[in-house]
Amino acid sequence: MKQLKIVCLLSITVVLFSCRKQEAASPLENTQNEDLTAYQEIASINLGGSGAAEISTFDPSTKRLFAVNNGTENKIDVLDISNPASITVIKSISMAPYGGYVNSVAVSNGKLAAAIESINKQSPGKIVVFNTSNYAEIKSITVGALPDMVTFSPDGNYIISANEGEPSADYQNDPEGSVSIIKVSDYSVTTLNFSSFESQLASLTAQGFRIFGPGKNFIKDIEPEYVTVSDDSKTAYVALQENNAIAEIDIITSTIKKITPLGFKDYSVAGNAIDASDKDNKIEFSNYAKVFGVYMPDAIAYFNHNGTPYLFTANEGDSREYAAYNEMKKVSAITLDATNFPNGSSLKTDAVLGRLNITTTLGDIDSDGDFDALYSLGSRSFSVWDATSGKQVFDSKNELDSKAKDLGIYDDGRSDDKGVEPESVSLGRVGSKNIAIIGLERADAFAIYDITNPTSPVFIKMYKTGDAPEGILFIPASKSPINQSLIVVSSENDGLVKIYKTNKL
Repeated sequence: MKQLKIVCLLSITVVLFSCRKQEAASPLENTQNEDLTAYQEIASINLGGSGAAEISTFDPSTKRLFAVNNGTENKIDVLDISNPASITVIKSISMAPYGGYVNSVAVSNGKLAAAIESINKQSPGKIVVFNTSNYAEIKSITVGALPDMVTFSPDGNYIISANEGEPSADYQNDPEGSVSIIKVSDYSVTTLNFSSFESQLASLTAQGFRIFGPGKNFIKDIEPEYVTVSDDSKTAYVALQENNAIAEIDIITSTIKKITPLGFKDYSVAGNAIDASDKDNKIEFSNYAKVFGVYMPDAIAYFNHNGTPYLFTANEGDSREYAAYNEMKKVSAITLDATNFPNGSSLKTDAVLGRLNITTTLGDIDSDGDFDALYSLGSRSFSVWDATSGKQVFDSKNELDSKAKDLGIYDDGRSDDKGVEPESVSLGRVGSKNIAIIGLERADAFAIYDITNPTSPVFIKMYKTGDAPEGILFIPASKSPINQSLIVVSSENDGLVKIYKTNKL
């Protein structure tokens, strides 16, 4: 959710793309052996400061990078990376004729798809398809409100858009959250809402699904954030971030098959310790009873391992904070249940839990006005889920926070909120290793994990990036202009696009 789109980065798009949108080809193609511990920045370009580099995608046929730029003008910048060590902007495609901000881009078979919100972002948005060689418009397709992420199916036959449908600041206009499926053959579109699941609200809620806000309208309160597609191009998986769930969609029949709530992360469990204070003048991780994280993933990526489908999620978390409605409060500002929190007074101090941001929509179990449990947004981790059963098979616990602290890049000023804030996830293959690249928005870094065994990822190394990396894009050696894998990072707060290369082994 992008409530405040700072004027002024690439994805789980399965390493595929930058945190959110990238080329549809399989991310796990074989490449030569390379040193996963030796990536170095080889190029950097500033597209205009804050808001000027959010999501990027790569077209191997033209050796061009297409980068979202919502700085002084809403546009897509085209970068020539035929020599990745010396990149230049060769063209800008204005989005002015189509609406407001461009939120996402994806490439397949010489086609560039752009997700563009309406100037009034509660109105239907557009997916506009361009030719990657001459930038000519191929087709403009109307989709749901606020298309926030777009991707192609791996076979290139479908374009799928996650239409977030955020409300207006006064909450007087709250459009439906939806998913649009576009057939590339004729650009016909089917836009789906989630009305068929309304009767399941009680059972979904019991598993951690969230419907909340003024009016508590099931159809309007669902907010699709991100899409990944199975390698056979038959199934789409959609992160419903604010709702703490993943939806599964049959692409061929344009049918939503199920919604899987993700539950909560228990911060009392060993390995799940957090730093909950930004005002204690130190970085120290502690466990807390009856304190939980709500996974709420942003980017999501699909990985088929020996016939078993897995989903990787970057568990960012996101809040609803509008002029007419704000779900968040500091622990210091609420009343704690005396039985569940017998040392409540000390917990509410700034040095312990007092600074922690929690949602007021969860925790008052008996509806008596005090909080029996505390729920903060996001889980400061990435997770792996069995896509068939919905069961979590791995969580990185507090490893991302801990590694950032070891590297000296942990931002203690974000301890009260979401820690390093995992935002994006890209999957790829380097030599014999399958890897996941996790973008960390508040640590200004990305981490590489060996996911050759997807149920037991192994940390490899963490690398510094620009300010607030929004998108992480992996380009395998087989598609790279220099026949070596590249990592492209787009950072929204400083407008920098950076390219990283490692050494051959």
